[in-house]
Amino acid sequence: MANYKDIHGVNIETVASNPDNPANGQVWYNSTDQKLRANSQTTAGAWASGGNVNTARVLVGEAGIQTAALIFGGQPNPAKTETESYNGSSWTEVADLNAGRNGIGSAGTYTAALGFGGEPGTAANESWNGSSWTEIANLNAANQNQGSCGTQTAALSFLGSSNKVVNESWNGSSWTELADLNTGRSYVAGTGTTTAALASSGYAPPNNLAVNESWNGSSWTEVGDLNTGRRIAACSASGTNTDTIVFGGYTTANIANTEQWNGTSWTETTDLSTARYGGGGHGNTSLAMYSTGESPGGADAATEEWTDAGANTTKEFDLS
Repeated sequence: MANYKDIHGVNIETVASNPDNPANGQVWYNSTDQKLRANSQTTAGAWASGGNVNTARVLVGEAGIQTAALIFGGQPNPAKTETESYNGSSWTEVADLNAGRNGIGSAGTYTAALGFGGEPGTAANESWNGSSWTEIANLNAANQNQGSCGTQTAALSFLGSSNKVVNESWNGSSWTELADLNTGRSYVAGTGTTTAALASSGYAPPNNLAVNESWNGSSWTEVGDLNTGRRIAACSASGTNTDTIVFGGYTTANIANTEQWNGTSWTETTDLSTARYGGGGHGNTSLAMYSTGESPGGADAATEEWTDAGANTTKEFDLS
């Protein structure tokens, strides 16, 4: 009878700890915990359930990654002040915003975030230090439902209410108006940095848009459109202008569509489990997250976590 080496050309390796970056199909025996394990890579991206938020809401601000995230503000009315922090499994309520608002621009991480603009129409800007919010220098013009991206000290706020084309850059102390976008719209998904950003989808009444614009630090260029025009979509907010995903949104109804951008074109991939709009988008193309938002049944507390194709999954075998 053929053994493992006869079939695969190698013996099963005995190790004291699991390998850091195992190859697809690699098998090993962990002598420390006496377990036989193997590595399998996913062939398609997938969404899985995470911990529910404490206060379901829509049109939130967001910051951070899949294992360390922040949401703040939102509606239903009156506009929310609640801020919640995610540790990879559960959400915890932390200090409130100074002023409740929804449709708020956002940037940063779960310990160093920025929340600017929002409805009711305001130019207010607040900075989060991991424990409290502080009011700092306002936007040049009140705005809401805009696209946004960046960090606490280097952020962009673009497009927004009344089909604005405006683009403002934050340097940690003040906002500066830069080159306008080509197509005015609101409810846009934004990702990237102050020198390499992406503004995807949006709404210019009466139309939901598939328009996609890329920022190089000095000007905006129209690039490949989304497959499905939509508004109030979320995205992997820590992505780049050449690598991101956009998910959820609204057309004539809530949608669950997820699309992945490679710098040239969009590819439709695995849908969200629940069609939603207006929730928080976190993370990057490899590990993203969608939290809360509006589902067909109303404000939804659910969190969904995305793992991209090619992710490693360790399988364990019972030897008893």
